[in-house]
Amino acid sequence: MARRVAVVGAGISGLVCIKVCLDEGLEPVCFERSDDIGGLWKFKESPEPGFSGIYRSLVTNTSKEMMCFSDFPMPADYPNYMHHSQLLRYFRLYAEHFDLKRHINFQTTVRSVRQRPDFSTTGQWDVVTVNRDGEEDQHIFDGVLVCSGQYTHPVLPLGDFPGHETFTGRCYHSWEYKDADAFRGKKVVVVGIGNSGGDVAVEISRSAEKTFLSTRDGAWVVGRMSTNGLPLDMTAITRLTHVLTLLLPKALVNWVAQRDLNHKYDHRLYGLMPRHRLLDKRVVINDDLPGQILQGALVMKSNLQGFQGSALVFEDGTVEENIDAVVFCTGYKTIFSFLPPSLSWGPDGEMTLYKRLFPPSLECHTLAIMGLIQAKGPIMPIVEMQARWATRVIAGLCHLPPQETMLSVIESDRRRNMKSYSCPKQAALQVTYISYLDFIADEIGVRPSIFRLLLRDPVLVLKVFLGPYTPYQFRLTGPGRWAGARQAILTQWERVAHPFKTRVVYEPETRLFCSILSPFKKKKKKKIGCFKSVKEL
Repeated sequence: MARRVAVVGAGISGLVCIKVCLDEGLEPVCFERSDDIGGLWKFKESPEPGFSGIYRSLVTNTSKEMMCFSDFPMPADYPNYMHHSQLLRYFRLYAEHFDLKRHINFQTTVRSVRQRPDFSTTGQWDVVTVNRDGEEDQHIFDGVLVCSGQYTHPVLPLGDFPGHETFTGRCYHSWEYKDADAFRGKKVVVVGIGNSGGDVAVEISRSAEKTFLSTRDGAWVVGRMSTNGLPLDMTAITRLTHVLTLLLPKALVNWVAQRDLNHKYDHRLYGLMPRHRLLDKRVVINDDLPGQILQGALVMKSNLQGFQGSALVFEDGTVEENIDAVVFCTGYKTIFSFLPPSLSWGPDGEMTLYKRLFPPSLECHTLAIMGLIQAKGPIMPIVEMQARWATRVIAGLCHLPPQETMLSVIESDRRRNMKSYSCPKQAALQVTYISYLDFIADEIGVRPSIFRLLLRDPVLVLKVFLGPYTPYQFRLTGPGRWAGARQAILTQWERVAHPFKTRVVYEPETRLFCSILSPFKKKKKKKIGCFKSVKEL
């Protein structure tokens, strides 16, 4: 009889967990509180407590080829960076193609997950759920995959700012933000310069009287476009650049990268200059923020210090008067109220997880926390690889090291990350993108061997090593091998080019060396052979 696995949530993590469970011969049962799939990417007109929220204009900051599921390429006509509604359509295509929705119980909340009395021998869990009618049900599962996300409980740190109770305007969290309509003609301060903070500040600055962006540390800001207008992540995240980053002195790599970025816009001049070096922390991805500063629509400010009625005081002593609204982009706290309270919480409130996935304190590793992670790369391939590893551990096909070893690895990772992230909670979440995925791939047995590919398929090995680190690589061999993986890699640049082909462009003959360096081969009077779905591979 197949082992039953509870999947908590039907967002991107939940969908891929259902699919991977089926691949491994497990029986997934998914519980989703809302009435639809999509999780974070399901836009809601009004914020709902306990659910994640996104703004109306949100566009992905990772490109379609880098963020797609490894055995289901996005349609060729999709833009390289998508509006949230289009990404949700992709999730619907994925769920339909693999028939995932029949495994989902909608409008069902997981109230508690607890180890059974015989957990040490069976690894089983008691799961209590509440359905749409308020009826409580009890279940027994052989494994639990937690996919409820980390962006549901916003942190609004008003208590950190003296005088906030005297403020005559209104304070928001970015979790509540939908569009800039409410801020038209007003003076607004946005606090925090992460990706959300940058997006919100830019959008508000287009309609507000004046917009200020307050930051404690500053940030390195990069756009979505790389050389020749190609997606940045497809040119920057490669095995070759990863190897060079490991081999070359870090100070040299930082100096070269920072110089190149400052040639576009001087971060010191623009008031963006952070305290840290470029490679030490995640960058802010924003195409328009420097331009809004250049136009004067957006003004950079130092860290917020406090409130004085309608005025805001900043750490450098400056004061901005007659502020109408403050939008806090100050992150979220991680809460899994249905899990056992003793489940490996660290001294600073961070969740202690081996490789950001498994609680090391459990005798049987039949529970995993999906997606509780941050990296300089797309989250979807990480979650998919986590799901592939976790399901094989639950099925008994992969094994974890002893608890002492796991705790030692956790502590080593924490110390390394604390060099860049002073906040223990933030430090605990960080992983190095390629190293992390390759580690899991080794555990599963799906990491492509560059040496073997070189002997067997030299054309493919160039794409794998020199080209973008796309998730199809992990379907070339081993468990879960997909026959279409090679073709998906060979045609990935065609799918990048496809949405641009909206008019005939006549060009002079390209010089030979330019055509060799370009990822796109120019063909005369021939339509680019892009496939539109996984069925055409």
